[in-house]
Amino acid sequence: MPDERQRRRSIYLLPNAFTTANLFAGFYAVVQSMNQHFEVAAIAIFLAMVFDSMDGRVARLTNTQSAFGEQYDSLADMLSFGMAPALVMYQWSLQGLGRWGWLAAFIYVAGAALRLARFNANIGKVDKQYFQGLPSPAAAALVAGFVWLSVDNKLSLSDGVIPWAAFAMTVYAGVAMVSNAPFFSGKSFALGRSVPFWMLLLVVAVFVFVSSDPPVVLFFLFVLYSLSGWFVWVWRLRRARRLGQRMRAEAEEHSPEE
Repeated sequence: MPDERQRRRSIYLLPNAFTTANLFAGFYAVVQSMNQHFEVAAIAIFLAMVFDSMDGRVARLTNTQSAFGEQYDSLADMLSFGMAPALVMYQWSLQGLGRWGWLAAFIYVAGAALRLARFNANIGKVDKQYFQGLPSPAAAALVAGFVWLSVDNKLSLSDGVIPWAAFAMTVYAGVAMVSNAPFFSGKSFALGRSVPFWMLLLVVAVFVFVSSDPPVVLFFLFVLYSLSGWFVWVWRLRRARRLGQRMRAEAEEHSPEE
C-alpha cells in the first residue's frame, strides 16, 4: 500500500513530456490563428491529438501512471481540444457572424469543459470500450479538420455558406461531447500483443490513404466517427426494445391461465 501511494504522488518525466508537447501544440495553434495562419493552426491541433494519444499509452506501458499525470493531461486537453479549436474557428470564420459566432465558440468550450469534468469524475466507473459522449480530441479534429479542409481547398468565406457551416459544425461538436451516445474508445486494442501479418498491411494502407489528401481524408474520417456513436446508440435502443418485447412475450407464455 505505501508503494502504491508513493506511485500515485510521483511525477514521471516520459508521459508528462508528451503531455507538455500536447499543451505546446494547442498553445501554438492559438498563436498561429492570431497570426492568420489557420492551416498551420489546424495541423497543430492534429499534432496535439497525436501527443495526447501517446502520453496515456506510454504511461500504461511503462507503468508510470500518476494522479499528477491525470490532472496535467486533463488541463492540457482543455487548452488543446477545448479553447484552441474554438478560438481557431472563431478567428477564421465565426467572428463574421457577430454574437452568433462567439456563442457557438462558447458552446464548444463549455461542452469540452463539461466533457472532461465528467470523464474525470467517472474514471474507473464507465465502460472502457466506449466513451460517453464524443471525446474532446475527436471533437477538436472535427472542428480543426473543417478549417484545414476549407483553407486547403480555398473555400470562400464571403458567400455566407461556409461561416454558417462552421457554426453548425462547432455547435454540433460541443453538444456531441456532452451527449450520452457511446463512441468506440479503442482502449481494448493492446499494442503489446502479436497481430497477424495482414494487420501490418492494413496500417500501411491507412497511412497511404491518409497521405493521399490529409485534410480531406482526416476530416471525413472524423465525420464518420462523430456520427458512429449515434448509430450505436440507436442499435442499442432497438436491441433493448426487442429484448423487452421478448421477455414480455415469454412472461405471458409462462403465466398461469385464468
